[in-house]
Amino acid sequence: MFNLNKPIPTPKLWGKKKSQQRRSPFFFLSLFLLSLIFLFFLTFTSIPKSLFSSSSSKTTALSLQFPHCEIRISGEKFLWYAPHSGFSNQLSEFKNAVLMAGILNRTLIIAPILSHHAIALGSCPKFRVQSPKEIRVSVWDHVIELITSGRYVSMADIIDISSVLSSSHVRAIDFRVFVSSWCGLDLDLACAKEPNTQPTYLVDSLKQCGLLLSGVDGNIDRCLFSVDDDCRTTVWTYGNDEADGALDSFQPNEQLKKKKKISYVRRRRDVYKTLGPGSKADSATVLAFGTLFTAPYKGSELYIDIQKAPRDSNIQSLIKKIKFLPFVPEIISAGKQFAVQTVKAPFLCAQLRLLDGQFKNHWEATFSDLKQKLDSVSQTVSRPIHVFVMTDLPRGNWTGNYLGDLAKDSTNFKLYFMNEEDSLVMETAKKLALAGHGLRFGSSLGGIESTDTVAKLQKHCAPHILRDILLFIEETICSCGSLGFFGTAGSTIADNIEIMRNFSSCSNQREDHKMM
Repeated sequence: MFNLNKPIPTPKLWGKKKSQQRRSPFFFLSLFLLSLIFLFFLTFTSIPKSLFSSSSSKTTALSLQFPHCEIRISGEKFLWYAPHSGFSNQLSEFKNAVLMAGILNRTLIIAPILSHHAIALGSCPKFRVQSPKEIRVSVWDHVIELITSGRYVSMADIIDISSVLSSSHVRAIDFRVFVSSWCGLDLDLACAKEPNTQPTYLVDSLKQCGLLLSGVDGNIDRCLFSVDDDCRTTVWTYGNDEADGALDSFQPNEQLKKKKKISYVRRRRDVYKTLGPGSKADSATVLAFGTLFTAPYKGSELYIDIQKAPRDSNIQSLIKKIKFLPFVPEIISAGKQFAVQTVKAPFLCAQLRLLDGQFKNHWEATFSDLKQKLDSVSQTVSRPIHVFVMTDLPRGNWTGNYLGDLAKDSTNFKLYFMNEEDSLVMETAKKLALAGHGLRFGSSLGGIESTDTVAKLQKHCAPHILRDILLFIEETICSCGSLGFFGTAGSTIADNIEIMRNFSSCSNQREDHKMM
């Protein structure tokens, strides 16, 4: 036991007494400096992390704010991407996203349908595109705008993907369901009936979460891996015999390299080897792509070259299924109804894209090709020839061109068209809003969200009426044209209609015409 009354001898750490007296000022100075350091440490830890602009501080703050970032819920791993341009391009990207999710065994986050050309990619052939990070941020900002303004429409509200998901290994979750759970936000509060009346903190939190998911501050271990390879450097492949990392056949030419100071080299990389099991990307809860747009160009694909999977029968089957994804039943029914109850006869569809981009400079060629098509049809069909006209040119501007001439020639031609105000369009929009197909995806994923969350989103975040569905009904009508189809050269809308016709999207309707 210690005797507390006995003085404790002072250890002889300082040597002689004179030496101790000489060094004592340094001792007090050391104590003073230690006090300052301790005070600074306390002050530093009390400063909000948001005041520091370093990437690591931001990432740490966001990781703490969104707890699902660090913990993989029920073992689920997700894939999201940034669509762009018009609906046809967005549909093409969605198909590629389904394929990528299937190959990488990830749950696909179903994107909304963006406003026409709200997001632009740029030109892959000219090596002038937005970076994946830039386009992810742009898409996220636009999605927040769609949610807060009540204009959000999921791709699954328009495209029927139930058969693909039920007969393959691909899983999907609605973007709103995912964000509500993963960001830890009551997203139903953002879906106010009055536009732009959402709490400021909620909109700010959504933007913060978007910055994290967009990879603005880089990757976060076990949370996010952002794919920053784009069409300038990469062509994604899967299961080919070619060497991983081989040079692609399409490269920037020397003139372009000098003019734009380009140093890019395009390589063909296997997506499964690069981003699949065993890779750094595979450990992340969310894998974030930029755009997934691709197209053939000079003997190569611009970004994704996966048309076959010789060693994977499941992916082979998936590739076949996504070639044609039909519209939801409400849209198909509306298109058939117009053909049977309004046209009431075999007809030809003329899809004329005249105002957008390059098409505004090719009216003469487009009208000349349409005239040839109609002359050919007139050789075998009695007059008047019934023609459904699908065009972006307002009827008030038909005067003085071939469309105006067709409209006047009632002896030989009878024209049909639709407007957004037509009762059939409005009724279909109401049916789609009530159906709420998009929010059905994700409710079966264990752990990522509760039934209450989905129910609240269905109540508050489903639009009261879906806008801009005219295009989808018109495409369906065109697929029912038993006298044929004329599409504007180079139009992705025309390409989509051709696919619908090749897959007999309106085959039952054609049988109805035979019985007339």
